[in-house]
Amino acid sequence: MRPTLFNPTTTVSLLALLAMPFQTNAQEQQNTTRPLQYRVTDLGTLGGPSSIAFGINQHGHVVGAATLTAGGPQHAFFRYRDELRDLGTLGGLNSFANGPNVRDEVAIYSETANSASRGEDFCGFGNHLQCLAAVWREGKLKSLPSLPGGDNSQSLGISDRGEAYGIAENQTAEKPGTCATPYQVFDFEAVTWGPKPDEIRQLPPLPGDTVGVALAINDKGQVVGTSGLCSNTTANGLVNGPHAVLWESDGSVKDLGGFGGPVSVAAGINMRGEVVGGAISSKDGNLHAFLWTKDTGIQDLGLFGSDSVTAPTWIDNRGEAVGGSCPGPMGNCRAFLWKDNTFVDLNTLLPKDTPLYLLFAYSINDSGQIVGQAMTKSGELHAFLATPID
Repeated sequence: MRPTLFNPTTTVSLLALLAMPFQTNAQEQQNTTRPLQYRVTDLGTLGGPSSIAFGINQHGHVVGAATLTAGGPQHAFFRYRDELRDLGTLGGLNSFANGPNVRDEVAIYSETANSASRGEDFCGFGNHLQCLAAVWREGKLKSLPSLPGGDNSQSLGISDRGEAYGIAENQTAEKPGTCATPYQVFDFEAVTWGPKPDEIRQLPPLPGDTVGVALAINDKGQVVGTSGLCSNTTANGLVNGPHAVLWESDGSVKDLGGFGGPVSVAAGINMRGEVVGGAISSKDGNLHAFLWTKDTGIQDLGLFGSDSVTAPTWIDNRGEAVGGSCPGPMGNCRAFLWKDNTFVDLNTLLPKDTPLYLLFAYSINDSGQIVGQAMTKSGELHAFLATPID
């Protein structure tokens, strides 16, 4: 799943999350016994100075994106047998990967060689090229169908049963300068693709809203994300929207609530139907993590320590979550694990000689392996894989 409140093309400086049932306030880790330790692997790059790992499946296979040269384009990658495989693009400069599922199918969005309609920048790479959703399957990259009349789309993840999810434009144009995303002209909707070939399904926004973004799916077909207007909902980079939502497998949409502020985004869902996300609180203006369950509704999990941003990434089927916690616009984020009702800075769970500082964790599989982005001693940003060693 793609969490969500993030920008894949720049250094992460805002985000974080975690969650667990029956807990109204998470507690920061004290100087007590550590629950476990991790061995961290620097996954390297495709030749350039930076990379980011965004997804991991139950086999431990990792996907993300990496630069080819300094200042050059970035391509989606698939890591298999300790090597990064360049998955290429749909003819454009850049691509980005998420997933993969248990069959090693990868969700990708990519620029094409075509100029974007009306100068849009739907992929968010700054090149104003057409952006298309795609799936890498059995060694081939194939684009996915668009909504009728729509030019752009993004595939942001894929379930184990082969159902991809993300966003796609329709043909409804907004007045120039109306949309919150720079250069955006057309409305965009949450969609799923598959599991049948060339199948696309639009997920309706809440009544009164006009746009939506699908950010995660489970194997029951439940989808979560955000819903709003083009004027208050962003389609790429840092995804924001006013209403966290859950789409059931029949396509019906439910408002999950928020904390009185202008942003509420559902970022992840597990097989138990537990939803994690981030919402701005009207009490302090900060972005708080939340957990939603069918039985308890939305629960405010607060902030990690004295940080001001706690935004969502992923929750596994054991109810453990990962993310990154940030002090604000300035200063480094810290990757964390949320386990046993406690926020834990992942950097405190590493051997002392680890040459990486873990900035942000983006995904965790049910074996406890975690992927994300870290800073090297030389200041480069590299994808990492953290594996429990006890």
